[in-house]
Amino acid sequence: MAAERGTIAVVGAGSWGTALSIALGRANWNVSLWARRPELAKAMGRRGRNPEYLSEFQLPESLQATADLGEAVGGASLIVLAVPSQGVRTVCQRLATRLGERPGLVSAAKGLEPETGQRLSEVIAECLGGNSKARIAVLSGPNLAAEVAAGHATVSVAASRDRQFATEVQAAMSTARFRVYTNPDVLGVELGGVLKNIVAIGAGISDGLGFGDNTKAALVTRGLAEMTRLGVALGAQAATFGGLSGMGDLVVTCAGRKSRNYRVGYELAQGRRLEDVLREMAPQIVEGVETTGPALRLAAAHGVEMPIAAAVHQVLFEGVEPVDAVASLMTRAWRDELDG
Repeated sequence: MAAERGTIAVVGAGSWGTALSIALGRANWNVSLWARRPELAKAMGRRGRNPEYLSEFQLPESLQATADLGEAVGGASLIVLAVPSQGVRTVCQRLATRLGERPGLVSAAKGLEPETGQRLSEVIAECLGGNSKARIAVLSGPNLAAEVAAGHATVSVAASRDRQFATEVQAAMSTARFRVYTNPDVLGVELGGVLKNIVAIGAGISDGLGFGDNTKAALVTRGLAEMTRLGVALGAQAATFGGLSGMGDLVVTCAGRKSRNYRVGYELAQGRRLEDVLREMAPQIVEGVETTGPALRLAAAHGVEMPIAAAVHQVLFEGVEPVDAVASLMTRAWRDELDG
């Protein structure tokens, strides 16, 4: 076995944080995994498994679980944030007083802050505003947590304005089963990971209504056009949305029931209430539900039309029946494909 490489702190012991911890253990890192609840940290220490998330997978022997945030990040050469979008600000405010002189943080969460609509890298930078040396990257791509934990070949992308830091993240996190590319387009990579969740809810609705492959192919393709349109309006590179964090993540998230966002759409199309579906899926977080409103507000502020996202929002929050939302999309005014 190769020599251990030091310690990486993973902040957040949900599905994604647990999966990344397992992958990092395979890469011969010591992993310090922070759980918000002390009882969960203790249970992981006793059982060698996370009893609430991905419980079928053994945690690496090099992993130490703790509910003490200072203990988790102390001495870590890299910090990976894997908490839900609504918790990023609170956690980062606590982290700000516990970091070294030149911290490196990787945001592995996918969402917008519900209250402000800010991207999570913006929230992190704001919380660390007093530390001008802080290095921030975002990690995104077609990365279903259970498949990463199982060791299936997976590819991701690390984006940072600091190209050297992106390369460091790539080197730290890459294994024979988890390949990491770099990309300087932080905005595009981050938005891809956010907006695909909304389209995936739509894909679930399509399948739940019994529509065929033609329908879902159209929805995924036009959904990608919406994602790209908003990204370019905000200053992202169009090519990024054809890559891993755009098309790649969109394909895997729209593919089937391994995706929580897809499952919500599917269940709604079966006539179930959103509150009941989310309660059944707890403690898992479905980021697309909370992201849809902020994404539409962001689009409106930049004059970007997002009809699929609007239709998903209508089903989620405005009492519109799924079949009627589909009908509204199919009867929109005719236009050129390249115009929107």
